[in-house]
Amino acid sequence: MTSEHIEVERKFEAGEGFSLPDLTGVGEVAAVGDPEEQSLQATYYDTPDLRLLRSRVTLRRRTGGADAGWHVKLPAAAGARRELHQPLGRAARTAPRAVVAPVLGLLGTAAAEPVATVSTRRVVHRLLDEGGRVLAEVADDAVVGTAFATDPGEPATVTTWRELEVELVDGDEALLEAVTERLVAAGARPSAVPSKLGRVLDGRLPAPTSAAPEAATDGGTAGKGKKGRKKTPVRTAGEVVLGAVAGQLQALRDADLAVRTEQPEGVHDLRVACRRLRSILASFRPVLDREHTDPLREELRWVGAQLSGARDTEVALSHLRELVAAQPVELVLGPVAARLQQTEIKDHHAGARRVIRTLTDRRYLRLIDALDALLADPPVTQLAAAPAPAQLADAVRRTGKRLRRVVDAAREAEGDDRHHLLHEVRKATKRVRYTAEVAEAEFGAPATALVDCTKQVQDLLGAAQDTVVTRDVAVRVGRAAFAAGENAWTYGRLHGLEEARAEAAETGFWSLERGLRRAVKAVASLG
Repeated sequence: MTSEHIEVERKFEAGEGFSLPDLTGVGEVAAVGDPEEQSLQATYYDTPDLRLLRSRVTLRRRTGGADAGWHVKLPAAAGARRELHQPLGRAARTAPRAVVAPVLGLLGTAAAEPVATVSTRRVVHRLLDEGGRVLAEVADDAVVGTAFATDPGEPATVTTWRELEVELVDGDEALLEAVTERLVAAGARPSAVPSKLGRVLDGRLPAPTSAAPEAATDGGTAGKGKKGRKKTPVRTAGEVVLGAVAGQLQALRDADLAVRTEQPEGVHDLRVACRRLRSILASFRPVLDREHTDPLREELRWVGAQLSGARDTEVALSHLRELVAAQPVELVLGPVAARLQQTEIKDHHAGARRVIRTLTDRRYLRLIDALDALLADPPVTQLAAAPAPAQLADAVRRTGKRLRRVVDAAREAEGDDRHHLLHEVRKATKRVRYTAEVAEAEFGAPATALVDCTKQVQDLLGAAQDTVVTRDVAVRVGRAAFAAGENAWTYGRLHGLEEARAEAAETGFWSLERGLRRAVKAVASLG
């Protein structure tokens, strides 16, 4: 059985001569319990290229101590860590399927194998309040870490060090700050490495990609302006685009992890990451070879389609329930709210099963591998070496041209054709927005203005598209209610209210359309 808790701790480096100061009187600490010595043995699992560690996730099997077992540590808000725990079981060499399940999207098709061991001689000091309640634990650790060789025949690497961990139990952040001050005053230093595994594998992670290249040079000296000021370095198109891809791949991994651990908005965030990746790969085809990227776009489209039904229906039912709650009582005939709630629960469970089937499908996991491979060996074209501004402006220009073409077609259409084309306008607007976001760091205010404008258009046309789903749901649930002998009049009213919402959203879009054209033109002219 899996258990979970939020781990809030800080780590400190301590030399051999460091002595733990008396922490009595720090904050609410009334006493320090007798020291307890523990012997901990942990084996850490990851892929050879350390996909888990790159996402700030650790997977280990630990023996000794009160929490022996399998642990998966995940990043959480404000520097905290979520820790999932399962009993040891019999498996030792291979991580059990249930343990790996939450991080499967980070692993792709690769197996998690032992990459390091950490042996710790720990002395635990419990900080108690006046009632004997444990506020925090201070662990004084003597550590021996062994990093396994990456190639046969190479020796393992052994590292030894001493560190302190302060973990909150029933205490608060104020206590953590006070203990930190006392330890630092006694000679401890905040750890530069967030985890024991990170220290053991130091040097095996790739260096972070710089946001910008080194300053431009001229004859071996830094480039200077007329008055000796350094010129702002110009990034290449490849640097900007690959940076955007890397950012969205990490967003996809974070969202995948959120879905698998049942966090709110996980499915929504995963769909957004897929859309952004598709848009970047499409908009910057002159920079990244489309023979490599077009298949990835199709696979990302497949993932989005698999997830769309669950998310769209959930949003629609939630909106309809809010709409019913806002209606005068006399206009709600029958158990409308109850039927919508029951439908939402039923659809949520069915949608959750469909989502998990998609995320455990080998097709999805191979896509994760392929996106990793794209960053490891980018299929760049000759234009990748060109200065970024020209390529960014060209991408905005091309996406803007596509948007204008669809808008003009929607203006001339009527009825269902018009609604369909406005949905295409929304999708084209998203591509312009995502392209402008990539260009924002280079172009500043004009790109930000374009992003803001496209967000407004997306919201309006998104509301119009949402009503397509809500109206379908209103008809479906209304028919079920009628078949059960209930009065279905209110469902017809909901349908009518949603038609009116769609018309208002479309009117709002046309009032913004001219400003949208100007914003696109302003950015497209910057290259």
